[in-house]
Amino acid sequence: MDQEQQLLRDVFGYPDFRPGQRSLIDSLLGGRDVLGIMPTGAGKSICYQLPALLLPGITVVVSPLISLMKDQVGALVQSGVRAAYINSSLTERQCRKALENACSGMYKIIYVAPERLMTAGFLAVAAAQPISMVCVDEAHCVSQWGQDFRPSYLSIPDYIATLPRRPVVGAFTATATGEVREDILRLLQLQDPEVLVTGFDRPNLYFGVLSPADKYAAAKKYLTEHPERSGIIYCLTRKTVEEVTDRLCSDGFSAVRYHAGLTPEERRQNQDAFVFDRARIMVATNAFGMGIDKSNVSFVLHYNMPKNIESYYQEAGRAGRDGAPADCILLYSGRDVITNQFLIEQSEPNPDLSPEQQAALRERDKERLRQMTFYATAHSCLREFLLRYFGEHPASYCGHCSVCEAGFELVDAADAAACALRAVAATGRRFGMMTWIDLLRGAKNDKLLYGALAASAEYGALAGWEREQLRALFAQLLEEGLLSRTEDDRPVLLLTDAGRCYLAHPAPLMLHRPNPRSRAAHPAAKQPAAAHPVDASLLAQLKELRLSLAKRAGVPAFVIFTDVTLQKICAMMPKDETEFLQVPGVGKAKCERYAADFLALLDAYRENGGQ
Repeated sequence: MDQEQQLLRDVFGYPDFRPGQRSLIDSLLGGRDVLGIMPTGAGKSICYQLPALLLPGITVVVSPLISLMKDQVGALVQSGVRAAYINSSLTERQCRKALENACSGMYKIIYVAPERLMTAGFLAVAAAQPISMVCVDEAHCVSQWGQDFRPSYLSIPDYIATLPRRPVVGAFTATATGEVREDILRLLQLQDPEVLVTGFDRPNLYFGVLSPADKYAAAKKYLTEHPERSGIIYCLTRKTVEEVTDRLCSDGFSAVRYHAGLTPEERRQNQDAFVFDRARIMVATNAFGMGIDKSNVSFVLHYNMPKNIESYYQEAGRAGRDGAPADCILLYSGRDVITNQFLIEQSEPNPDLSPEQQAALRERDKERLRQMTFYATAHSCLREFLLRYFGEHPASYCGHCSVCEAGFELVDAADAAACALRAVAATGRRFGMMTWIDLLRGAKNDKLLYGALAASAEYGALAGWEREQLRALFAQLLEEGLLSRTEDDRPVLLLTDAGRCYLAHPAPLMLHRPNPRSRAAHPAAKQPAAAHPVDASLLAQLKELRLSLAKRAGVPAFVIFTDVTLQKICAMMPKDETEFLQVPGVGKAKCERYAADFLALLDAYRENGGQ
């Protein structure tokens, strides 16, 4: 076993590297810059924490959020690593003490907010101790085209330039389109970097889209059916957060709220209640979440549709960080599109951008909203849609999303497409999608029977199609650009120039058509790995012990051991410290600190009739 493998086992408690980790670690140790694009839960932090222990000086990790630093440093300290963070949560005296410790060489890893990089106190650390590596977490924040642009990230190259010797630089993110990727490389001035994209797929996540008439009833139904799960409900506005939280609390659910309108103290208290498992549901705007390292989030419900797929995938990806099965469900309505359009139009201009750049960014935001809407109304595999958006080419059936579960068939819908386009073109009237669906199905309602639409040659032409199948057809016509939709309170469909061209020169149009009457036959789906079968009562006892140890240490329970590690303990039933150290997620420091307590519980369990 080489040195890196030994550290992975002894410090972090893992027997093997995950895909991509070893390559990035070897590059950093060899002095080569890296850009790692790895999905949440893929182990990005190991890629810089492990080489930091082998390099001679200090590793500086630039991180955007206080909560991320606190959790990461807490986990490192529990694993026996000397680490600290420098941010605004520290008092002046605490900050001064941390900087003094850093100057004396006490720490191997220092997390720092980007705004603190160029302060005199932090620059003094580099004058006193060698900086061997600078790592940029959430690196997409450097790009104005990313969903979380932070101008302070642009100061990172300036900080690196002040160092006596340029350290190796690593940049890491979970979500980055090709354009954002190029921005990261250019703006962080990475030199001959290894660029590694391990893939965006998260097989343990289930993706679903619902369009309920009553969103609260749908959310309440899910929470009632999963009473033990901890998760996040994302809402577009502060008002919705308040309404949903109040209703949940009134209905007896353990829920707290988070948005920018609360006082910093209440935000901190509510976040701690969620992270420390005192509240199982967090209802929040997108102000909550980036950097939250809570591993046992087992669902993310989007009460409203976000503005873009990058934000959706990042927020949904906060579920299942420990690799256990988790649900990501979007509750969609057409009103969400209108609200997002309003938010884009009313967004505050970025003072760091020129008027031309601001206009271009707004148009880009509108296009990203269109793509998000296509996802929310998709009638083909949701996982395929997401991965294709990020440049991958997955199979068209995953078996683990709401569309695949419902079943669909792949058909050439060229004739039906032409029929729908002719209907929109012929009448010269402007109507919404549902009117055209009713016309094509030959519905007998007043609008059709007593208006000019009933005389259309296409009236009833697709009577054999189900309503959901026609929804899928119109969604694809919009996605292909053959139709467009107006951006107002009552959006209507319009034929585009591309649509006219298609009518003049028809071509095959392959459609994943919903098959509502029977589940379509598909090849075996890729399903998440099943968890080890465990004794529920033993697992509950282990969780109770973990909670008491976490309270004693003043850290969240998952920092002691994740739920997955507890499940492994149940499955492996170690009898001594040697066997306890073989449990994935148990390193030497944690073994020394906690083995006696857990082994005593397991011994008592066996004595009382357990295996």
